[in-house]
Amino acid sequence: VQLMESGGGSVQVGGSLTLSCSATGYIMGTFCMGWFRQAPGKGHVRVARIDVDGTTSYLDSVKGRFAISKDNAKNSLYLKMDKLQPEDTAMYFCAYYTIECSGALGSRGEGTQVTVST
Repeated sequence: VQLMESGGGSVQVGGSLTLSCSATGYIMGTFCMGWFRQAPGKGHVRVARIDVDGTTSYLDSVKGRFAISKDNAKNSLYLKMDKLQPEDTAMYFCAYYTIECSGALGSRGEGTQVTVST
């Protein structure tokens, strides 16, 4: 399975972006999917995840601003990001969990850069 992210860019504080993740295989309806971000010099952090049944969970700092969704038929995952803040600046990537919504990650994409400036 290969994953590819798109939709990143540079925005000002308060702006919005929608990230997309496309998969080569049918995994959206099979595995828990997540969006992660990694800032320079730091480890990756899960921003949001969506389970097979559509149940979602978010990092506290993005609750109410970000929304994760998926389209199983299109093998696509999305992350709508509103009210962006400088601390949201990072490389964002999508990945799936090999077991439920925790533990080891399966394939991940190369990522798409999000930069928020004042």
